[in-house]
Amino acid sequence: MRKQIIAMALSVATVTGMLAGCGSTGNTGNDNGGATETVAEEGKVINIYSWNDEFRTRVEAIYPEVKETSSDGTVTTLKDGTEIHWIINPNQDGVYQQKLDEALLNQESAAADDKVDIFLSETDYVYKYSDADAGVAMPLEDLGIDPEKDLADQYAFTKTTASDQNGVQRGSTWQCCPGLLVYRRDIAKDVFGTDDPEVIGEKVKDWDTLKTTAEELKAKGYFTFSSYADTFRLYGNSISQPWVTNGESVVKVDQKIMDWVKTSKEWLDAGYFDKTVKGQWNDDWNKAMSSSSKVFAFLLPAWGIDFTLNPNWDGKDGEWAVTNPPQEYNWGGSYIHAATGTDNKEHVKDIILALTAEKDNLIKISKDYSDFTNTQSGMREAAKDDENFSSEFLGGQNAYKYFAPVAENIQIAPLSAYDQGCVELIQNSFSDYFQDQVDFNKAKENFEIAIKERYPDITEIQWAE
Repeated sequence: MRKQIIAMALSVATVTGMLAGCGSTGNTGNDNGGATETVAEEGKVINIYSWNDEFRTRVEAIYPEVKETSSDGTVTTLKDGTEIHWIINPNQDGVYQQKLDEALLNQESAAADDKVDIFLSETDYVYKYSDADAGVAMPLEDLGIDPEKDLADQYAFTKTTASDQNGVQRGSTWQCCPGLLVYRRDIAKDVFGTDDPEVIGEKVKDWDTLKTTAEELKAKGYFTFSSYADTFRLYGNSISQPWVTNGESVVKVDQKIMDWVKTSKEWLDAGYFDKTVKGQWNDDWNKAMSSSSKVFAFLLPAWGIDFTLNPNWDGKDGEWAVTNPPQEYNWGGSYIHAATGTDNKEHVKDIILALTAEKDNLIKISKDYSDFTNTQSGMREAAKDDENFSSEFLGGQNAYKYFAPVAENIQIAPLSAYDQGCVELIQNSFSDYFQDQVDFNKAKENFEIAIKERYPDITEIQWAE
């Protein structure tokens, strides 16, 4: 490893505040300045780093080599006797990335059974780890996985997201996270006289149309969305340039971000958002999903419906439905990486292929966990299969019918190692402006201060006019 480069690449995006039978031999070229790594045989322990048990449950559900998992969920034993050790640290306060970064920086000198073998990343910070200069995530081809052949059925934007600046894929995912507009049927009937998804879809088909619809909702005492944070992902997915270009130290605030600022202020002042809801992932946002709320809709991916909206809803099933969003967008996704230096290449390869390349496995994950999974042909089939993919929570609606076309039209925004901090801090800084606590220029100044504190190597912030 080039420790100096890795330390810089990893520390640059560490978060201080958060909001998700195999013996083999071989020589594999890596990023160590032409050095080679020799793997004599597979190790006895596979160390997997993640922030929750989501990945473990998927492995247990579909990986045929699983024998059993300990009662506390920390060790999964495979049929060949190999143990998977699950190293789980929470995302909150940046703990997960901090612990993972420490382990990766010590990877070269770590004992075989202590080495990181697999680690997960999220879309907001995947580039931090897939960056070729960091050298911590192995190219899939070095595992013997051919992305063009073995992962041909994946959505193209997920492959791009997991690739480095040279187009080399260094991760893979079982998830594809297109987002929809999820709305209250009772409110739709009260305001529009119908809750039909096709009719509602026409009323929210683009931002101009949605603004007119927002006036109709307001006239009846309803908010269109709970918060300005609800719309951010759609604008953020549309930026034309990365927040920070690779090799530079300048944050460039894209015009789409400034469009979000302008529109958010207008919509909040117009009464289309609930002023009491400041952001997401807080108690007010959760309550906005309850039956007593006056919020009409949320913009959510499949996981958002099942793991956020459903638990916060205190009414009966069938009161929510989905339709098309005002523009295509993606929110989230967990990427599986093989750690450079792993002594379990064959096991790691097998797990990645089982979780992200086997269509039947992915279909099972969709059925069992309501994930929109990363196989184009499988999701097209699901969109037509109302019998197996209808949702009780959505009143028998098959959400895959709406998710699938969105997924096929997503154009992923250009990524950088600074994405998570920029995304979080731009929203935090302008929240005070939206709430009339600071003026526009002060909000800009606060972002500049905050982003330089988060990333000391940043020298300049350029704003779109």
